[in-house]
Amino acid sequence: MNLMMKHAPERTFDDGRPARRRRRLRVIPLRFLLPNLVTLLAVCAGVTAIRLGIDGRYELAVGAVILAAVLDAIDGRLARLLKGTSRFGAELDSLADFVNFGVVPAMLIYLWSLHALKNLGWVIALALVIACALRLARFNVMLEDDDAPEWHKAFFVGIPAPAGALLAISPMFLGFLGLVTDGAFIAPAVLAWVALVALGMISRLPTFSGKKLTRRIPREWFLPLLAGIVLSLVLLIAFPWTMMTLAVLAYVASLPFAWKSFRRLEEQEKLKAEAAGGA
Repeated sequence: MNLMMKHAPERTFDDGRPARRRRRLRVIPLRFLLPNLVTLLAVCAGVTAIRLGIDGRYELAVGAVILAAVLDAIDGRLARLLKGTSRFGAELDSLADFVNFGVVPAMLIYLWSLHALKNLGWVIALALVIACALRLARFNVMLEDDDAPEWHKAFFVGIPAPAGALLAISPMFLGFLGLVTDGAFIAPAVLAWVALVALGMISRLPTFSGKKLTRRIPREWFLPLLAGIVLSLVLLIAFPWTMMTLAVLAYVASLPFAWKSFRRLEEQEKLKAEAAGGA
């Protein structure tokens, strides 16, 4: 009897694969689940921001967008840390970015200010959404470019979606600081600013990526850097909108430096190519 059981044919499914192999394929490691869970939490934060904006609770709405941006920065790093990167996670992250940094900021800035311009304000809000969609589509395509030099990874092409979202809603920071009493009053200036941000997202302007920052720091810089990070977090909690305004100004100020750095590296690459061709 044992001999018969030992040589009994293994049960198979209709596709011909053994049952035990099929069960193994259905098991998904936990390391693939956690990054996607963080991404879905970011979507929840972004969509909740729309509800808060409709209720007129704009400070909480912008806080939810900032939370979504923080979670967006965490999920990819968490996936790489746990070795849980997957094509599914990449597609989910791209869709989440479109909602959180395209649809949500467009709705918030329209409810806060652009509604005063009626159809024209709505057109500019749609332009922001479209620019975000095009920006993300181009980013996904460029990931498959294996011929790009290694130094290209230190730059984005155009303003990235999270930065573009925070730039688009940055006029709301002025309202939270009491510098603007009514968003509808400055609607023309907000319209021009949002249109400029949308153009920046779909432009070829090189911007700093931050993903290629060194993972090792000199020993003498460790304590000053740690103290600076803690101090920044304390100031962000104590004076959130002042710090966010300063962060936006710092990012805008970095754009010319990113362009100059990109052009310098590009010229160096050309010189190397010419030298190699001459040799």
